[in-house]
Amino acid sequence: MTILVIGATGRVGRHVVDQLVARDANVRVFTRDPSKAAFPAGVEVAQGDLLDIDALRAAFSGVSTLFLLNAVTGDEFTQAMITLNIALEAEVDRVVYLSVFEADRAVNVPHFAVKYGAERMLEAMGFGATILRPTYFIDNEVMVKDVILQHGVYPMPIGGKGVAMVDVRDIAEVAAIELVRRERAPDKLPLETINLVGPDTLTGESVAAIWSEVLGRPIVYGGDDPSGFEHNMASVLPRWTAYEMRLMAERYVSDGMIPDDGDRERLTAMLGRPLHGYCETAVALSV
Repeated sequence: MTILVIGATGRVGRHVVDQLVARDANVRVFTRDPSKAAFPAGVEVAQGDLLDIDALRAAFSGVSTLFLLNAVTGDEFTQAMITLNIALEAEVDRVVYLSVFEADRAVNVPHFAVKYGAERMLEAMGFGATILRPTYFIDNEVMVKDVILQHGVYPMPIGGKGVAMVDVRDIAEVAAIELVRRERAPDKLPLETINLVGPDTLTGESVAAIWSEVLGRPIVYGGDDPSGFEHNMASVLPRWTAYEMRLMAERYVSDGMIPDDGDRERLTAMLGRPLHGYCETAVALSV
């Protein structure tokens, strides 16, 4: 049987596909534009979008397990609901869903609330699912690296509570492990939630200190006020997206993203190796 990967062309999804291929899984990806997708040999490519019911139904033909990663868009919840309904229609009840850390708490942040709605749908409709809840992606720092390198400021308002940033490679490998586990199980497995966190709980000040050490010159933290961050993001992103990022940053400042006891130990046991840390990405972006 086949594992269907939705969200395969993004930063996480590409790694998920590679990890599945390395585990000898049969993989099909669903993408709007196959000409822009380069996948390993043997990966099937189905064309369509998540509001194209006929294309989605065709993509589910012969599929046994689903990886679902919905992009943050204005119609994200509609896309998630339709996809899960079509999955149920196709009798695909083995799912790995990429949610977000503490989706049930940050209910004023649109894409957190959306993902919690999808989590509730997975549970209420009887899916056998692994819900993955990642914290802030370390890889998001590519968006702010120019400000760091050119102006000496770490501008992301993450506050002083601490955020256990996670590397997308760790997210993808755990996702692949869970997809293969569910795919190859003789029966549907119970619903399970896994927090995906990094090895260090970082504050704005500690991230600035890492950059100072990597670059060999002072980098300062821009502070907790998200208004400037929202303004800067609005110059390159849709206005509503910039506002949503502000709301997300406000949650970082007020609550942080603090791992539960045992989260890190669980992940390192699953992966059989240490988690990727922030400094590794800082060094790569500084070159």
